[in-house]
Amino acid sequence: MPKTAPEPKTETLAETESYLAWKADEPDGETTYHLELNNVTLHFFKEEWDEFLELIHSLK
Repeated sequence: MPKTAPEPKTETLAETESYLAWKADEPDGETTYHLELNNVTLHFFKEEWDEFLELIHSLK
């Protein structure tokens, strides 16, 4: 019988009616971040996510 791959542990970070930000702790130890913006989903590794947050904070 083949082994099933472990599933990532996910957590919703923020959510509105149209948008969703969530993270996944992958079985290999990597954390990925995801933005669902209507019909577009952006995927980030930790370093990319940190830089993205820095960009967003600079918009204030």
